[in-house]
Amino acid sequence: MTISAADLADFIERLDAASARHEQALNAADARLGDGDTGSMLKRILAAMVAADARQSDDLPGAARRLAQATMKETGSSLGTLVATALMTLARQADARDGVLAAGDMADVTSAIADAVAERGKASAGDKTVLDSLQAVAEALRAGPATEATAASAARAALEEFRGRPCRIGRARMFPERSMDADDPGMLAAALLLDDVETIDAQ
Repeated sequence: MTISAADLADFIERLDAASARHEQALNAADARLGDGDTGSMLKRILAAMVAADARQSDDLPGAARRLAQATMKETGSSLGTLVATALMTLARQADARDGVLAAGDMADVTSAIADAVAERGKASAGDKTVLDSLQAVAEALRAGPATEATAASAARAALEEFRGRPCRIGRARMFPERSMDADDPGMLAAALLLDDVETIDAQ
């Protein structure tokens, strides 16, 4: 079964609904060592993508690019830049497969997204960022099954694995002891939103 523009639009709509439920929790997590706006910024980005309506695109690569453009138009924040980078990587990965992706491709696609995010954000594995979540999800999808439940479980496991470790990049790196007790907001967002999306999909 292949992934269509409509499938991507549906996934974004479910992420948007989940972001509304977790907006304040993500803001609170970010406020411990950051600006306190991760939840609100993520909600803005996802709302902009929903409004862009990926279903209007003819194919998956076009849908991903449409969402990337909506993200960049909405915000030039570092979070927006990473989200747009992920979407453009998704588009290129689909282009490389004649515009078509299947569930079995998502391990390689997620790995490519992780590499692109690492390059753009100047992060490395083990820095305690969303990169670690993406790498964990890619590994889990490769082991199978390639489902949303697998991705959600991997994101939760990564969050728990890094809890108690210091952040090694960004503002939080200046407070290593304090960051050990704090969840990285990006990793927390990945865990909470994917968990919600998987739960909604299972209903």
